Amino acid sequence: MKETLLTVLENTRLAEGIYRLRLTGDTSAITAPGQFVNLKLSGFYLRRPISVCDWTEGELTLIYKVLGHGTEAMTRMAPGTELNVLTGLGNGYDVSRAGARPLLVGGGVGIPPLYGLAKRLTERGCRIAAVLGYNRASEIFLAEELKALGAEVIVATADGSAGLKGLVTDGMAAVSDYTYLYTCGPEPMLKAVYGVCRTSGQFSFEERMGCGFGACMGCSCRTKYGNQRLSKEGPVLEKEEIVW
Repeated sequence: MKETLLTVLENTRLAEGIYRLRLTGDTSAITAPGQFVNLKLSGFYLRRPISVCDWTEGELTLIYKVLGHGTEAMTRMAPGTELNVLTGLGNGYDVSRAGARPLLVGGGVGIPPLYGLAKRLTERGCRIAAVLGYNRASEIFLAEELKALGAEVIVATADGSAGLKGLVTDGMAAVSDYTYLYTCGPEPMLKAVYGVCRTSGQFSFEERMGCGFGACMGCSCRTKYGNQRLSKEGPVLEKEEIVW
């Protein structure tokens, strides 16, 4: 973990309620896709944890959804705004487990960390399939960017306004084979994905957090190996250790 000041480069609306925030500064503490950062916002007591979408040396991309007063305030941050950020939080995904044909499954704001993951897997020569779930067509984001990386992308919408009508599990049924699974999204989605997953995999959990680095114990969950803190030992858990 590292506390640093990052400067806003871009804060752009991508889709209904979805924004891309690009920041510049020290990103050296980010070491794996699936990690997250914790933003200190002026006028708010608790920091806001946001998954890392992508990063390079000196630049960080976050994609966030407007869900409350904090994220709504974030939409008004102009280029040049400085933010106090805790970076390099969480364990992230282990790309060495992927095999030749990994499957990535994401729902809503669980999709952004899969983009950074897909870039690293592509660099390893993997052939990626990605199933992305949204409520409706107006909320779709990152689908074209994942296609540009060479991924086979299957879109599912709850109302049928784009792609398959249904859930990500319906999209998974359209993938004939895969060697490993990576997924991120709300817990009901993760539980459904767990139920139909045919391989081992890594599941990244969304959770409300206090400190974001394991000190407050507010994000602990029960696993087969005892209680784990999703901000420290997680947010990524192995399929075999999850207790529903």
